[in-house]
Amino acid sequence: MHAEADAKKGSIMGLLSLDFLNDVRRMNKRQLYYQVLNFGMIVSSALMIWKGLMVVTGSESPIVVVLSGSMEPAFFRGDLLFLTNYQEEPVRVGEIVVFKIEGREIPIVHRVIKLHQKETGEIKFLTKGDNNSVDDRGLYAPGQLWLQRKDVVGRARGFVPYVGMVTILMNDYPKFKYLILACLGLFVLIHRE
Repeated sequence: MHAEADAKKGSIMGLLSLDFLNDVRRMNKRQLYYQVLNFGMIVSSALMIWKGLMVVTGSESPIVVVLSGSMEPAFFRGDLLFLTNYQEEPVRVGEIVVFKIEGREIPIVHRVIKLHQKETGEIKFLTKGDNNSVDDRGLYAPGQLWLQRKDVVGRARGFVPYVGMVTILMNDYPKFKYLILACLGLFVLIHRE
């Protein structure tokens, strides 16, 4: 039974690759260059939109995906968050921030639970996931007890539920990511309009 399904998959993949090769062979050089240029313009446009969002929102990462269940029920795994990071706005208790810790690559989405102001006016704060039983001091860098404004990547301003699951799937299954990217690239290259 499995052998038949694998044989069908193989023959379908073989037909798809032959169709793709036939489409590429039928294109003259000008059409092929046009398709490659079109693909480059799509990639460039996406990068320009991302950089524009960075400037408008003041955040180095204006859109992030919630990767864990630590903020449930406010946000669930796979929710897409929209962030801003305007420096003139003070950090407030109850606000949901996205922050980075030294030595950790992936930012964390948690709520501010406590503010601490030094005599110099500098404000430090403590965070905690809504679904966690303890604060985040165990997540911070060794010896770090509070976060500072420089640690903040952005503040949650809105969200779209579960849209980020595609990103999580692509990170959990790299072959899936390469398959999606290859299919998109092929579509752009052979689509003639």
